[in-house]
Amino acid sequence: MPTYIEPVFRPPSEARSLIFQITIGCSQNHCAYCGMYKMKRFALKPVEEVFAEIDGIPGRYRLHVDRVFLADGDALVYPFEGLCAILDRLAATFPNLTRVGSYASPNSLTTKSVDELRMLREKRLRIVYFGLESGDDATLAAVNKGFTAEKMAQEALKAREAGMKLSVTAILGVAGRGRSLDHARGTAAWVNRVNPEFFSLLTLFRRHNEEFVDTLDQCTRRELLAEAKELLAHLSPQRTILRSNHVSNFLELAGSYPKDRERLIASVEEAVAHLEGIPGYLDEVPEYGEEYY
Repeated sequence: MPTYIEPVFRPPSEARSLIFQITIGCSQNHCAYCGMYKMKRFALKPVEEVFAEIDGIPGRYRLHVDRVFLADGDALVYPFEGLCAILDRLAATFPNLTRVGSYASPNSLTTKSVDELRMLREKRLRIVYFGLESGDDATLAAVNKGFTAEKMAQEALKAREAGMKLSVTAILGVAGRGRSLDHARGTAAWVNRVNPEFFSLLTLFRRHNEEFVDTLDQCTRRELLAEAKELLAHLSPQRTILRSNHVSNFLELAGSYPKDRERLIASVEEAVAHLEGIPGYLDEVPEYGEEYY
């Protein structure tokens, strides 16, 4: 059976997936806004150890496994030959396996060529989850992302060229008040260029990132909604599903571009009009945080 070094994170869409932790932590664990893996030191789990965990799944459960998620923060960084061997073992063990997913940092994508990514897709690694955070270079530098928007677009487009599905996340409020609208426009331009199948919005929240958050001139709810509206208005990708259903968001959005563009913008406007009726609410900074990890 799988053994985990806590905490283990996975995207909402992987809720039904069997998780195998093939890396510990994140190879790119210096981003100022992110506290997911600050308590871990990055390491690769040996292939034979992963094999033992896969083989340890009881036979009576194997037919029920159709999706697998490879953790931790960017399992795609795993050396190519070893990753191929793990994917082959998964396919041999779970006869109804249709899809394997993984986080993919910009750093991990630099370790794989398009041909290698294409081969991984053929071995059922069909979707990667990519943390963009912002398409604005000044914001990316301020949060110590380590990559420019252009470089991240080049790496993400490799996955698209290889036929993988790409799910991209950005963070409302991560630029603070000063660059809020620049952050929105830059992020929209990046998404328009890359055309990911999925694009999700989170809102900046506290989780082992207090040093960064406390130095940021944080956006109020009113400013966050203005930022979201600016982003939605500048988005024009083709066949991209948009969601803002993370627990950090105080407004849930769901739709697809270009079909639902006007409806999504109207949803933000309606939310502002409704929330004006709660004295002071829009002019407060959201205080959501996670303490356990």
